[in-house]
Formats: sequence, structure tokens, C-alpha cells
Amino acid sequence: MKLPAYEHTAQYYETDQMGIIHHSNYIRWFEEARVSLMEQIGVGYDRMEAEGIMSPVLAVACEYKSMTRFGDTVDIHTEITKYDGIRLELSYEITDHTTRELRCRGSSRHCFMEKEGGNLVSLKKSRPTFHTVFMKAIEEA
Repeated sequence: MKLPAYEHTAQYYETDQMGIIHHSNYIRWFEEARVSLMEQIGVGYDRMEAEGIMSPVLAVACEYKSMTRFGDTVDIHTEITKYDGIRLELSYEITDHTTRELRCRGSSRHCFMEKEGGNLVSLKKSRPTFHTVFMKAIEEA
């Protein structure tokens, strides 16, 4: 399942004193792309939360390759790299929309928890519909 890249245009407020995008914004862009991917595969955060499931971030990593400036448009390619019913891992690659130059690569790890109580949840056991969607997404990646 090759999903379209998430597209983001760099905003002025995202820049630092050097006129480039502040490094912390790439992590926000990962989240925007992750939310888009989840919606595209059919398990959007709004749907999951309505069913009492949260997916907090356990870890995030980002390796910067080249600078993005105000007004640049980037494509964020997001892929599910690992899923076991309890945890989810994704990779991200941000490239310039026009030149395709690599801006950064990154990853994030998440788990699934009950909204009430905060206990870890196995989607395979408690939400088999969600589990099936994630399994299909990783098999088609």
C-alpha cells in the first residue's frame, strides 16, 4: 500500500534566527504525517480515541541532512516499519518537494493504551478491527 506523501509548506513562525526551520519542527511534521497516514489507512486518532484507545509516543529520533527554509514545501514519506499489536514503529523521510533533496530521516515508536486507566492494550485481542488494518498496512508496505 503505497500511500501519497504528506505535503507541508514551511511557515515563517517555524524558522529560527538563521532563517531556517528550527529542528524541533521536524518532530511536529512527523506527527502531522503520522496522523495523515493513520487516517488514510482507516484508523485515525479521532476514531481510536472515540473507542477509548490512545497511542502515546515512546521514542522519536531525527537525523538532519539539509536545511529547510521558510516557504519551502516538503514531502514527508511515512511508513509503518513494525507492528506487534501492542507497539507501532514508523519511519519518516522528509524531502524537498521540488528538488527531492533529502532534508531529514527519522523514526518514532508508540504503544496502545486504554484512555481510561492507562493500561497497555493488545489491539489483536481488544480491537481486532484495528489490528487487521495495521497488519494489512505493514504487509502492503
